[in-house]
Amino acid sequence: MQNWIELLSEFKDKQEPIALVTITKCLGSTPCVVSSRMIVTVDKTIYGTIGGGKLEYKAIDEAVIAIKENRIIESSYTLGPEFEQCCGGKVEFMIEPMNQSPELFLFGAGHIGVEISKLLIDTPFKVRLIDSRENWFSSISIDKCIQQVCVNENDFKTFRDVVKWGDNCYVLVLTHNHAIDFEIITMALKHETKFLGLIGSKTKKVRFNNMLIKEMNIKEGMTNVVCPIGLKTGGDTPKEIAISVVAQLLQVHYKK
Repeated sequence: MQNWIELLSEFKDKQEPIALVTITKCLGSTPCVVSSRMIVTVDKTIYGTIGGGKLEYKAIDEAVIAIKENRIIESSYTLGPEFEQCCGGKVEFMIEPMNQSPELFLFGAGHIGVEISKLLIDTPFKVRLIDSRENWFSSISIDKCIQQVCVNENDFKTFRDVVKWGDNCYVLVLTHNHAIDFEIITMALKHETKFLGLIGSKTKKVRFNNMLIKEMNIKEGMTNVVCPIGLKTGGDTPKEIAISVVAQLLQVHYKK
């Protein structure tokens, strides 16, 4: 018998994306029972079984989709001729993607950055609050669940290396220096992100857009950058702006 808790824990420790397939309902004659489980990796390696055959092949294909789209899938199949089975039973299962928490890399530990970090506590987001100012973090109070990262302003490689690029990567740029903002945006546009946002006015967006196209040869300019960031709530204090930005991040994460 599989020790599912230990196995899931191993994948969690490695932060390897997987999908857990669980049989939730069986009617009639079926090759599995309720609570049968199977773990599927993105390369279709499986642990456990839900009965084999075409039903299992279908579940594996759907599990890969669940991993790639990071969403729960519920499916139901009647085991008839399509599955080369004559038992005629019905099986329902749920597929849960795991180890794909959204990660926010927030450049700029100013008033708004700190407020955003605080608001994201107890949400699905893992937050790295990043700043290049020397001894800056000694002057602010942040919950220990927020990872504080100090980067070297004179070595931009440290900015790039701190980010885990990919489908679950969210980047917010709110530094104290517009030149640094531009460098981070330029860097981020060369990598994969789920969300890339920049604090600033429409004027700043136009200026950065022209610089990206003319100076950096990035033809799409600011097309893939959200600027200004945040939903239009009307508030303009650091906390109110932070609330609008966090709402936007959650909206993107939950696909609303």
